[in-house]
Amino acid sequence: MTSSVVPLTDCRAKPAEERARIFNIQRYSLNDGAGIRTMVFFKGCPLHCPWCSNPESRSREAAFIRREAKCIHCGTCALDVDECPSGAYQQMGTDYTLDELLREVMKDEVFFRVSGGGVTLSGGEVLSQAAFATRLLKRLKALGIATAIETTGYGNRAALLEMAKHCDEVLYDFKIMDPKRAHAVTGINLQRVLDNFAALCAQGSHVIPRLPLIPGYTMSMENLERVLEFLAPFGLKELHLLPFHQYGTSKYKLVGLNYAMADVMPPTEEEVEPYVRRARAAGYEVTVGG
Repeated sequence: MTSSVVPLTDCRAKPAEERARIFNIQRYSLNDGAGIRTMVFFKGCPLHCPWCSNPESRSREAAFIRREAKCIHCGTCALDVDECPSGAYQQMGTDYTLDELLREVMKDEVFFRVSGGGVTLSGGEVLSQAAFATRLLKRLKALGIATAIETTGYGNRAALLEMAKHCDEVLYDFKIMDPKRAHAVTGINLQRVLDNFAALCAQGSHVIPRLPLIPGYTMSMENLERVLEFLAPFGLKELHLLPFHQYGTSKYKLVGLNYAMADVMPPTEEEVEPYVRRARAAGYEVTVGG
């Protein structure tokens, strides 16, 4: 009788491949970077901005929602994403391996090549899944794809600096520039955000500052002046102003959250114009809308 010996290394369980939790892959975006972009939205954010247009991004946990507008009231609902005949029952948050996610975004490669576009990682806060995001950026750069991230800068500095090394652009959001009010309203540590921004500039990363114009919060000349004062030493050329919008309104009910901005009107072009003029007077090339 013969017997075979299986090497010990063959018996050891292999570690599960790391996955990222993504809540949306948005194709053909014309904002958030040059050319036609594919946006990858990472789930999880440490902040709680009242004006957030992606409330489904806050929690890292996957969630299930039912879109009433799509529901056909078939009477056989099993609360199963795969079995729902109309697509009304949806999962918010899907786990991808690096290879799986890369295959998804590379479906749009032809648009990147033709338009000078690429892939932008957003959220949530992309720093909440920094290690995976950095690996994805490295793979994209190796394939010759232009890359960008959107970030609040609220996270680990070393992780942010490493991530930025593999980005053509870092779109960096400023919010409320008063430290105490910023923390009370959003939960952010403003000094960490400012220090991380300075570190990115010192590293030589291509950073584009952005300021959402949120009535009652960030949309005041005093707040803009504080942003301009902070930015002055860095000698940057671009500034993006992002007027408040109501695109995320319907999502709040779907995820069971109250929307504090439901009755706030988006600013008109006339109301935004003084902010554009002031930023241009400070020497910036201003883009409205990102």
